[in-house]
Amino acid sequence: MPRDWRGEILAVFIFYPQFLQALNDIIIRMNKRSGFLTLQIMILGTVAVILVSGFTLWAATMLRLSLRDELRTQAFQTAEAGIEYYRWHLAHSPQDYQDGTGHAGPYTHPYYDKDGNQIGQFILNITPPPVGSTVVTIKSTGNVVADSSIQKVLQVQLGIASLAQYAVAANENLRFGTGTEVFGPIMANGGIHFDGLAHNLVQSAVTTYVDPDVNKTEWGVYTALSPADPQPNTPESSRPDVFMAGRNFPVPAVDFAQVTQTLANIKALAIASGTYFGSSTVSGYDLALATSGFYSVYKVTALAPPPNGCTNTSNQSDWGTWSIQTETLFATGTIPQSGVMFFEDNLWVRGQINHKHATIAAARFPDNPSTRADISINSSTLYTNYDGTDSLSYIAQNNFNVGLFSEDVLRIDGAIIAQNGRVGRYFYSPPNLQSNAQKCGDTVNRQKITLYGSIISNLRYGFGFTDSTGYQEREIIYDSTLLYNPPPDFPLAANQYVPFSWDELK
Repeated sequence: MPRDWRGEILAVFIFYPQFLQALNDIIIRMNKRSGFLTLQIMILGTVAVILVSGFTLWAATMLRLSLRDELRTQAFQTAEAGIEYYRWHLAHSPQDYQDGTGHAGPYTHPYYDKDGNQIGQFILNITPPPVGSTVVTIKSTGNVVADSSIQKVLQVQLGIASLAQYAVAANENLRFGTGTEVFGPIMANGGIHFDGLAHNLVQSAVTTYVDPDVNKTEWGVYTALSPADPQPNTPESSRPDVFMAGRNFPVPAVDFAQVTQTLANIKALAIASGTYFGSSTVSGYDLALATSGFYSVYKVTALAPPPNGCTNTSNQSDWGTWSIQTETLFATGTIPQSGVMFFEDNLWVRGQINHKHATIAAARFPDNPSTRADISINSSTLYTNYDGTDSLSYIAQNNFNVGLFSEDVLRIDGAIIAQNGRVGRYFYSPPNLQSNAQKCGDTVNRQKITLYGSIISNLRYGFGFTDSTGYQEREIIYDSTLLYNPPPDFPLAANQYVPFSWDELK
């Protein structure tokens, strides 16, 4: 708060007459005592004039400073009013970044006091979100009528959180086995059995649940690592060796229903952008991305068959190798300005991007559970830049797969959504591991998978199994830039802008 000089100035003017009276009394007493003391009187008079002048100048200066402090505060409040006004505007018109005028800014608004008197104005400069972002930047300059030289400039960034709020989010129960390390928040609408290492908060929407793997009632988030958590209703213990940032349950559930409309929107945008691909009439499409911004689309003419004796022992829906055997080039192009690509068929993705933002979706309409499309990645799909200038999302109507013949060390960059299915790898090992594992080949066991971004899975996620098949090391790293800068037309977690950055520029 600015210093309030008014009390000090008032004190000066209150005691100033008393000072003069005291000085006059001294002079009278001196005259009575010693006659005409002209020199002394002149000295005292000179001192009095200097003191009075100094006090007067000081009082005037403090008064001016006090007034300027008050006006600066008023300018600050005026600039703040501009920020709050545009937050209100966006709440009613979320896509209007031109203040309802239809033309570019800046936009000037008068600012009134409670009596309707104009005391200032705020000038707004609005920067709309770039492609692949929900972040709006508002710069508000506050001026006051009383002194046009005084102004305050504030800048605020507002954003709408995307659905990619978590490293992993699921609509049902989750299990993270030993060998799993997660760098980011985890959320499940069901319970979570966690035996890995979580560097961030682990949350569940339930207080307790029956873990189907052990057929016991457990806490909403629990670990079986020794010493295992006690069963309800005995309070869970603190386990910083597993939950480094803690665990929290129950919390509100994540809404998965909004993804359906997102897929329909992406299809319409892809048609307008010339990046819509209808039925392949064969097994699906293979999309190869290049750092130049170009892409190639292949028709997948045949899938690699499972080795002899490698069968669907667990009766998993849509089980297969999900690996390409043969394909033919179908189309080439450049990632469009809209950043969206839509495939009305199963899809495989591979390659690398550089300074691009893209959303890649696979779905069949009308929605039918028996014909829902999958996305599979068996070769590393990468960013070139990890500063938010690259982003990818893969939105599968059904499952997101990593196939039998996937890379031994696999990395997938981007936000993954399995709208109705699961994110993961099928179970490829028959029950008798020692004698029959070779029937599915050497690729049953893979070394390491790294997922950088966000995983959103309707059903239980997983790339490894309790019999130690699948990927032995599973590293999940959350990309925090996805929260307010998701790929184009990625589903959002809310519909209201919230401030997350505030600066006083002047």
